[in-house]
Amino acid sequence: QLQLVESGGGVAQPGGSLRLSCKSSGFVFSDYAMSWARQVPGKGLEWVAGIYSDGSETYYRDSVKGRFTISRDNAKNMVYLQMNNLEFEDTGLYHCTKDNRATPRVFEYDSWGPGTQVTVSS
Repeated sequence: QLQLVESGGGVAQPGGSLRLSCKSSGFVFSDYAMSWARQVPGKGLEWVAGIYSDGSETYYRDSVKGRFTISRDNAKNMVYLQMNNLEFEDTGLYHCTKDNRATPRVFEYDSWGPGTQVTVSS
């Protein structure tokens, strides 16, 4: 059974950092691109960052470029999101998501985890 379990969320001050982790199981992790998406009240689910199945390419929404870094460890079936210089607008429920392709032109999701809450507050 496919499972995606996120961890690492919490409360951080503006300018602070958090590192999210996602443990995957139930599918061949190294065959699929992965993404992080966040649920923000009033905005729905928005894509944040994506990484190809082999980790060769990474992509980010404009608002997080230069601050967030997505990475993966295919040996451990893990995907990570390092978030630096956090801003109030980064507050949301962050989901680890699985694509149905290895190297998508546009990242999409066919599965996602329950999410981990990130709150940026002073």
